[in-house]
Amino acid sequence: MADPKKILIVEDDKNYLWLLRQSFEAEKLSVVFALDGEEGLKMAEEEKPDLILMDILMPKMDGIEVAKKLKEKGIKAQIIFLTNLKDEEHISKAVEAMKETDYIVKSDVHLDQIVARVKEKLGMK
Repeated sequence: MADPKKILIVEDDKNYLWLLRQSFEAEKLSVVFALDGEEGLKMAEEEKPDLILMDILMPKMDGIEVAKKLKEKGIKAQIIFLTNLKDEEHISKAVEAMKETDYIVKSDVHLDQIVARVKEKLGMK
């Protein structure tokens, strides 16, 4: 059997992070996580995740900055930005920073939809 896909969740809201972790682990995905942008960057380099689910507004380094640094370092993981912002400016900056990027507005979707989107990006049924 193939190794389980690995997801890095970078999210500073501990309750939301816990909910996401539970949802992905229930789907047999391997989950690693970080609570701020700096830690997320370090984890991405160490863990080589298949996909990064990342909040945009975070302490120490925002998600857009983390994405740019990952790109500079040649880390090829797919990225889905999570945001509470319906603010077009942040979303367009995020998409501009990483062409292959997707984003999810947290308040618009249920956790099941986030899990489905991630599985789809990873080519899983």
